[in-house]
Amino acid sequence: MNSMPPLADLDLRRASLCQLLHWLASGRVQPEALADVYQQAIERLDPQLNCYVDHRSGLMQEQAHMADRRRRDGVIGRLDGIPLALKDNFDMAGWPTRVGLPGRRKPVENDAHVVARLRASGAVVIGKTNMDEGALGAATDNPHFGATHNPHRHGYSAGGSSGGAAAAVAAGLAVAAVGSDSLGSIRIPASYCGIYGLKPTHGEISARGLVPAARRLDAVGLLARSVEDLTVLLQVLAGYDADDARSRRRRVAFAPPDWDPGHLRAGLLPDLAAVGVEAEVIEVFERAMARLPHALGDRRAVDFADWDFVRTRRAGLLLMEAEMLGTFAVDLADATLHPVSDRFRRMLGYAASKSAADYAKADRVLDAATLKMRRLFAQVDVLVLPTTPQAAFALDGPVPDSVADLTSFASLAGCPAVSLPMGNLSNGLPVGLQLVGPRGSDLRLLELAAACASTLDAEPAYPVLE
Repeated sequence: MNSMPPLADLDLRRASLCQLLHWLASGRVQPEALADVYQQAIERLDPQLNCYVDHRSGLMQEQAHMADRRRRDGVIGRLDGIPLALKDNFDMAGWPTRVGLPGRRKPVENDAHVVARLRASGAVVIGKTNMDEGALGAATDNPHFGATHNPHRHGYSAGGSSGGAAAAVAAGLAVAAVGSDSLGSIRIPASYCGIYGLKPTHGEISARGLVPAARRLDAVGLLARSVEDLTVLLQVLAGYDADDARSRRRRVAFAPPDWDPGHLRAGLLPDLAAVGVEAEVIEVFERAMARLPHALGDRRAVDFADWDFVRTRRAGLLLMEAEMLGTFAVDLADATLHPVSDRFRRMLGYAASKSAADYAKADRVLDAATLKMRRLFAQVDVLVLPTTPQAAFALDGPVPDSVADLTSFASLAGCPAVSLPMGNLSNGLPVGLQLVGPRGSDLRLLELAAACASTLDAEPAYPVLE
């Protein structure tokens, strides 16, 4: 029998996934008790934040009860009993997949690949999180389901389009979350909410059952409160899926890479202001870099003069908008049964007004990104830059056009990228440090991120809201 004192609810909400796995294994907490803590926190705090669009306490408790039973029987999964959130563009059998649209009410029949893996691992899926309409946005200010507020400051954006998932993790309403990233939709909210986010190598985690934004850009992404948590989630969810045309046969080898951080060649942009990064973000970035002389000791300026961040981000957005014309054709055809906002209709209408030649030109940007990636990572091992040009912005103001400028390169090139907290601006809002590596370097990036995180010690105290 465990003789340790009971854990306070706040301790359970601020703990990392890995810490909770240890407590569950040692018997200091039981899955049903853990689910109760998160359920109560959601009931108390989510009305302020609006992280969840579909949350069913009865199903959550049923999953936790089964996890309790498995622990008694001695047969448990890797994530058994861990409460996790799921962005509402993944299919989960028996639940509607709304994708931020109110007309999609019919429950789906099959689980997405990642949901099946989560269920097999014993995870307790809390519910579906809020997102931008159709995943087309960077604010999670949904015209149908309302805005998700940043846990650090009410009235400010949590980022998008996985903003509901990121806010839930930061606020202690989920231990971790699964979302999607097409041009930065994991890393942007991770930066704004002060948590950790991973966009893996494209195809590393199967996207089957994810409603597509742009299949050549879509990646299943992960949000958590530590680098180690991201690694565990990647281990559970990665793997080849024969039913996903873009799934990778060559998986990331789950063995720590052998490298000396002091000799890692780190590439830095020579002029962040020239690519639109705000002055105070540059100051926080430079302070972070000054604290990382060992991990990022061999620093080299990289030439991005041939890379127009604005133009290439716009090309990626056109690819998304063009594919969404097909993905949401039914929704666009019947405004009565499937209402969509004027903004969403205008953005997709822009794609409809373009020619096949325009689309082909945008598509060639992906080839240019791949070639740029090959040249870049022949010179350096990792690209280091801020995750976003700014911190979270007010929901009642304009969305900055540049939100995804620094995240889009990794998406267009299919590279893995990690965002980790690097500090706060003078107004207290967090900003992220982004590490981008060549395809297949996911674990190398995570190991580097862990080294940087331990030195910076910049993450907020979780949960952000008590």
